[in-house]
Amino acid sequence: MFRRAVSNLLSNALRHASDAGEVTISISITVHATSVSVENTGQDIDPRILPRLFDRFYRADPSRAHTDTDGSGLGLAITRAIVHAHGGGVEAASSRGRTRFTLMFPMGT
Repeated sequence: MFRRAVSNLLSNALRHASDAGEVTISISITVHATSVSVENTGQDIDPRILPRLFDRFYRADPSRAHTDTDGSGLGLAITRAIVHAHGGGVEAASSRGRTRFTLMFPMGT
């Protein structure tokens, strides 16, 4: 299930990265939690809609759409469900041409 969650984030990052952009994966381990972040370069996402990206079937602004490669609007909702099932959390941030999605898992799960 962890693989599916990370795969969903990677798929989105590759789909929405700018031309000749970059995708970065990072892992952080502390005493209390492990975090996996996937970040890509590209157009910023309006901060008001960031929390809605995890809603089932939610699609961001159609002007950002890549109609030939868009998904169903379920990938991030599935990712959130997987992470929550393991007692973790998800967050999204977007500014200055970089968008980052982070999965956080408490240690011992």
